Amino acid sequence: MNADPIFEPLRFRNLEAANRIFRSNIAGRFDHYDGTGSRARINWETKFARAGVGAVISSWTPIDLRGRIVPGYAGIERDERITFWREIGERVHEAGSKFILQLAHAGRQRDIPGFEIAKGLSSTDRPDPLHGFECERMTKAQIEEVKGLFARAARRAREAGLDGVEIHGANGYLFTQFLSSAINDRKDEYGGSLENRARLLLEVLGAVRAEVGDDFHVQVKLSTTEYGNAFLPWAGRGNSIDDSVAVCRRLEERGADALHVSSGNTFPHPENPAGAFSIEDMVRTYDVMLSSGVHTFRNYLLFRLWPLNRVMKRRWERDADEIEGRNLADAEAVKRAVSIPVLCTGGFQTASVIREAIARGACDGVTIARPLVANPNLVELFRAGHDRPPKPCTYCNKCLYNVLEHPLGCYDESRFESRDEMIAEIMSVYAPAA
Repeated sequence: MNADPIFEPLRFRNLEAANRIFRSNIAGRFDHYDGTGSRARINWETKFARAGVGAVISSWTPIDLRGRIVPGYAGIERDERITFWREIGERVHEAGSKFILQLAHAGRQRDIPGFEIAKGLSSTDRPDPLHGFECERMTKAQIEEVKGLFARAARRAREAGLDGVEIHGANGYLFTQFLSSAINDRKDEYGGSLENRARLLLEVLGAVRAEVGDDFHVQVKLSTTEYGNAFLPWAGRGNSIDDSVAVCRRLEERGADALHVSSGNTFPHPENPAGAFSIEDMVRTYDVMLSSGVHTFRNYLLFRLWPLNRVMKRRWERDADEIEGRNLADAEAVKRAVSIPVLCTGGFQTASVIREAIARGACDGVTIARPLVANPNLVELFRAGHDRPPKPCTYCNKCLYNVLEHPLGCYDESRFESRDEMIAEIMSVYAPAA
């Protein structure tokens, strides 16, 4: 029999994963307000390693409290955090998986900024068009400070014994705000041309590489097509795949060991995570963001008001028929342009789809979030011969809508025998089985 591409080891320059399925960066507000990690976080990150993924890409991990998306996410902003991340790494390694820490800065895209008075930092001083998150244009001194924050965070990850880091340059966060032609309105060397807009990301990668050396895994996640006007038609389109391919070539030259392909210049976004727009869940949970932006109260009213909420739903879902693998064309374009491995995210949960994508060279591996939340044993199901889980993820996005107020988990009651069973599964991260 021919070897199954899914279960072939994936070799990077400084790292080898046992298979081609990675848990993508997804997590809830499991931790303490100040960024101290919790036992629930350890349980969350290790449950997927025990279920057989080749590597776990950590939850969104802030390198600075001013740059966090919400309180309640474990940070890596000071040396005291090293012990916590070391324990996670050890638990993941015991389960036979690798652990890659995602380093992130929200910029202006802060869903719940906390009690901090300071505005978010960005390439611009314009609020984002959807929520109206306010921000200030970064000074040269602040840019230099951010470079150091990322470098020191990467050094802590290495000291914790982790297997690598991922610089989060996708999905509307700080680096997207610099890279995007639809957002960046600077007139200095960090704005204007694509070369200038990519400067911050390239310099951060250089600073990280200088701090951790050449023998530590460093990968970069990018939204290779922004689709900036996918929900708000008057917004700019942003960068195209051609723009991103040029950036990817430069990232390889600067020492990136792998590239992780995503899409969308905000999060959430109609392209990421593609799927349903639940008016009921949005109305029930969006109120927690009312004080976060200048447009949030307006949005809350629109979500409640018929028929405008139906128009918003149709706008969001207008291209939601084919979800699985929708970033593969971009991943293939990147892969043709570079010689380092390329990972692709995008609703994967069918073995034959993943197998075919790897076999034809569209990507080297896939990263999965929602379908693994729905079926943490997805890799085991593939190994047992299933092409798709008996109860697949429905892409309802209820996990996403609930995450700001409730524990992360699958909230699609149709996938469970009862509501009590669903609740027990969601809460299991707080008291996992031995």
